[in-house]
Amino acid sequence: MLVREGDVAVEVPEQADAGVGEGVFFNPQMELNRDVTVAALRAYREREARAATYLDATAASGVRGVRAAAEGWETTMADVSEDAVALCRENRDRNDLDAEVVHRDANSLLHDADSVFDVVDLDPFGTPIPFADAAFANARNLVCVTATDTAPLCGAHFESGVRSYSAVPRNTEYHAEMGLRILLGALARTAARYDAGVRPILSHVSDHYVRTYLELDHGATPANDAVDELGHLAHCPECLWRTTDEGLIADLPESCAACGSEHVVHAGPLWLGPAHDADFVAATRAALSPEMGTASRADDLLDRIGDEVHAPTHYDQHRLAKRWGITAGPMDEFVEALRDAGHAASRAHFGGTTFKTDADVTEIEAAVVD
Repeated sequence: MLVREGDVAVEVPEQADAGVGEGVFFNPQMELNRDVTVAALRAYREREARAATYLDATAASGVRGVRAAAEGWETTMADVSEDAVALCRENRDRNDLDAEVVHRDANSLLHDADSVFDVVDLDPFGTPIPFADAAFANARNLVCVTATDTAPLCGAHFESGVRSYSAVPRNTEYHAEMGLRILLGALARTAARYDAGVRPILSHVSDHYVRTYLELDHGATPANDAVDELGHLAHCPECLWRTTDEGLIADLPESCAACGSEHVVHAGPLWLGPAHDADFVAATRAALSPEMGTASRADDLLDRIGDEVHAPTHYDQHRLAKRWGITAGPMDEFVEALRDAGHAASRAHFGGTTFKTDADVTEIEAAVVD
């Protein structure tokens, strides 16, 4: 079937279950992901004028790569499937664009001596980790990563998460952000092996996936600085208290400082630093355009992310209110009460009742419970 996204029209396979079976993968629910990608590429061109080359490393139907080519990026699309490569070429030609399409495994392509790209985009089906080494070894400026294996990332499939990400994830009420920070931690450690420091300039968790944009700073010092943003987290499932500790060696409490519970669980290593750059998020938001099918939703998402407090985890107001035996009031009033008490606070993009603050659970309760 013919699908229009942004300024391009692409032929994609009709699939009841995208990603299942032998057909070329196409997921219409990822249009938000691709719309934000196009806006981010526009914003990044303003941020780094020398960036020109873009690799869609697991191209499938080629819709993402075709859209990048339509934005003027020197685009390469790669896939291991012959059918996917043929479809990428058809979609490139249908839109009268210049782009290279290669029948190659992304790792093989990236490890070629001449294959260095300013922007490498990893959007595989499942975990991106098998492609991470090659991406960080051969990207100049920006690595964009999508992970759709959210159950392992957030700890719901614990053993799989440990295997894939060499970390301990925990399935908490802030599981979406747990997944994001486990992913960022694994990517930062991977990049450091190639003397590259990562700086997340935009990250979001939407629907069934995690998406992040990592700006690279090459050299041992920036790599060390990025590793310094890693640490561990202790979480009390009984009162929802949590604390973090920086460093690759965990030094976390075994009991809860708020309620005394001995059932505290630990997670990590994970990324404790900022997951976005407010200026870049604002630039990406400004680069959205009306022809995008998810422009309104993307605008709301980026607006919320840009205002988020840089705290390692978020809270859910309704979960706290239930524990405290109170009625949850309007979110904006709740956040304002935290600010009036002297705490940094903001709403969060992870859900309609989620918020971020530098206050702990006892301070939150003191600020909002009469």
